[in-house]
Amino acid sequence: MTGRPASFEKLTKILKLEAEFGYRDRAMIGGLAQYAPKWQEEARRESGDAQRIEAITERLRRYGAIDDIEARRQSVEDMLSLLSLATAGVADTPGAPYSQAAAHPQPPSTPSPATTTAGETREEERHGDAVPPVARWPAEAGAAPQRDDSVTPEGPSQNGMGMPFLREHRRPARGERATLDSPATAIPGVGPSIAEKLGRLGVKTIRDLLFFLPRRYDDFTALRPINRLQYGEEVTIIGSVWEVGVRHTRGGAQIVQAVISDGSGTIQCTWFNPYLKDKIRRGQQIVVSGKVTEYLGRLTFQSPEWELLEKDLLHTARLVPIYPLTEGLTGRGVRKLMRRAIDEWAGRIPDFLPDSVLASAGLFSLPKAIQQAHFPDSTTQLDAARKRLAFDELFMLQMGLLRQRRRWKSQNGRAIDVSPATLDQFLGALPYALTAAQRRALDDVLSDMRSGQPMNRLIQGDVGSGKTIVAAAAMFAVTQAGAQAAIMAPTEILAEQHYQNFTRVFANLGAIGLAQPVSIHLLTGSTPHADREALLAGVASGHAHILIGTHALIQQGVEFRDLAFVVIDEQHRFGVQQRAALRQKGVKPEEGPASPHMLVMTATPIPRTLALTLYGDLDLSVIDEMPPGRQPIVTRVVLPTERERMYSFIRSQIEKGRQAYIICPLVEESENIEAKAAVEEHERLQKHIFPQFKLGLLHGRMKSEEKDAVMRAFAANELNILVSTSVVEVGIDVPNATVMLIEGANRFGLSQLHQFRGRVGRGTEKSYCLLLADSTANGMNERLQAVEATQDGFALAEKDLELRGPGEFLGTRQSGLPDMRLANIADARLIDLARREAEKLISADPNLEAPEHGALAQRLHAFWSSGTGDVS
Repeated sequence: MTGRPASFEKLTKILKLEAEFGYRDRAMIGGLAQYAPKWQEEARRESGDAQRIEAITERLRRYGAIDDIEARRQSVEDMLSLLSLATAGVADTPGAPYSQAAAHPQPPSTPSPATTTAGETREEERHGDAVPPVARWPAEAGAAPQRDDSVTPEGPSQNGMGMPFLREHRRPARGERATLDSPATAIPGVGPSIAEKLGRLGVKTIRDLLFFLPRRYDDFTALRPINRLQYGEEVTIIGSVWEVGVRHTRGGAQIVQAVISDGSGTIQCTWFNPYLKDKIRRGQQIVVSGKVTEYLGRLTFQSPEWELLEKDLLHTARLVPIYPLTEGLTGRGVRKLMRRAIDEWAGRIPDFLPDSVLASAGLFSLPKAIQQAHFPDSTTQLDAARKRLAFDELFMLQMGLLRQRRRWKSQNGRAIDVSPATLDQFLGALPYALTAAQRRALDDVLSDMRSGQPMNRLIQGDVGSGKTIVAAAAMFAVTQAGAQAAIMAPTEILAEQHYQNFTRVFANLGAIGLAQPVSIHLLTGSTPHADREALLAGVASGHAHILIGTHALIQQGVEFRDLAFVVIDEQHRFGVQQRAALRQKGVKPEEGPASPHMLVMTATPIPRTLALTLYGDLDLSVIDEMPPGRQPIVTRVVLPTERERMYSFIRSQIEKGRQAYIICPLVEESENIEAKAAVEEHERLQKHIFPQFKLGLLHGRMKSEEKDAVMRAFAANELNILVSTSVVEVGIDVPNATVMLIEGANRFGLSQLHQFRGRVGRGTEKSYCLLLADSTANGMNERLQAVEATQDGFALAEKDLELRGPGEFLGTRQSGLPDMRLANIADARLIDLARREAEKLISADPNLEAPEHGALAQRLHAFWSSGTGDVS
């Protein structure tokens, strides 16, 4: 901009800074009115445009007296218009409105890559910055983007400097071929070296770069005069450099020190970067942001962020984004790169959400959300941007789950009606009465089976709450209707336990003279070949009414005559495809597209918001009541110094004929390391602590048949103590086990500790759970005391989710679900919003066939294909 007076340039930057601060008259100490006479004097010396200078000065004087923020914004735009028109040499009337031409000047030409750009890149890399300074509009970008005046919660949408946000709707210039899926090297200044470093962070393309979001933000929006600074606060100051010099330490290192003044006082800033001695010069006006520290009784800044006032403020005086880094990339360098990428490409991101959803849910457009997520104008704008991006994930998840649910419900199901008299036969043969919660769950299941639509229901209940008897009652109803039922369990021993329990239950029914006697069979990988052939023949002919088994149920050769009801136990142990494979065993294309009813069960208490997210395609029944007479498990938090006392207690229990579990600490780094630790602990306990007893070992690196053999031996009381990693959490029922000792209990979540505890207390003897922490850090005992204080698994699950967050609560990613990068799946309000919007859209256009839903359909497919789900 040849001929632009320095005073005009300086005021332009100050006004942009004022916009950044939300038009609160904070860009200059004392306000713009106090700065007016100084600027007027400088401008008169540099420019002969007296009329325009007076018009601007008058606005500066009046600015502090304006109460309305919108009026202040208009005043700032008027002054920027006058400054811009003066620079362009346009004859205009003082006070003319901020014209579109002034708002969007043509971009400056970009220097040749062989000279300035490359030189700047080398200079920046030489001193630790990864990329060259931002070019607002590269020459190849063509005309400036069009202005988007859409209204946001804070007024007109704004860019990183507080100016109206620019959304690009332009044609690529001739020869321009870069797209969002082009490699990151298409961004000017990103060469192979920087691209390789970005690749380590998972950034390969321009699209990856746009969605490479900050991990946190430094809040430098608080602007303070130097005489009001307080120790420990993170603030921004604007002032002039009075002195700058270099001091050498005893070790020979160079320290750059500068004294900054803003008229209210002075403060010393120190940087341990000798490169800055040639960058910071006396007389410069700079912006400094950082934490106020103290040295020798005086307030100072140690290694603060700084920028010249004349530059776009990227590292100071704002919510400064902090990105994940890797060796060779610096925070300042990545911010410069991201600003270039956002300015050039954010406006080109197509928004896949229909306008109806954006309006109904009150969401930012995707381009604006991306821009504000990287360079937010305020915490309000940042919250709104993150809400939009998190909504996208939850909305995609709910759309997929609801489409699965709709697809399932649209199929024909077999209507199975159970007369009250028949149900009373079953319930009357039980040695106990169902709890109110069990009866509600059973009524839900029977209602689904009568509907003529295939049931797709989850029963969630604590260990010992009686889920299995509800499934047994439903299976009884199916068999009395002349059809077959199957239950699939994750391990052989659990399948065998179901077989024994079901056999006992249905044996009691034999005495009442059933119209249809029930035949129950077991199929696992260990079933002998001769027995297997006869069993499969009985299943195919329909003589086997209930088939209980493991993954063997879904193998080839297992054919049912009329499978009408499927139960999946501990459903989180099976993938989507495995559940679908068992369901498919009941589909007979030659007899019409009828699907079996499906009931899935889990003993893992999950808060409602999480259940809605994970199992949104299922109807939910909760058994939140324990059968009467079940005695509580005595739970105690113990200290490492009490270890020998615990071992003595375990010996006394075993000498009484009981059994015990000892759980090894969780090792997150590697299953191999965890298995090795378990092996070593087993050897130590067997050799030095319990040499007179038989100890078994269970860990995740063992083969399935080895695990089953160990659990079977423990269940048969052939082993006194089972030393195990967390694999014992689910799937074993040993009524004789009365002690659960959990080493390193502080490393497990509350819900997982509750699951471990549920392995004991399954018989008539008093049982104990001992929680041994290997750390006494603050908060550890508080968490463990929560387990000690309650037996309510759902209360512990809520507490666990509150303490650890959804990521740690879930542990490994649920099979079949895409990754959640931004969404907090404990956010009930946002989940409900996403589900409501998804339900409305699915109801209006179930197959997303409307032209305006084409982009959404593509995004939905891409989102779900990132997991192992079956949404197409």
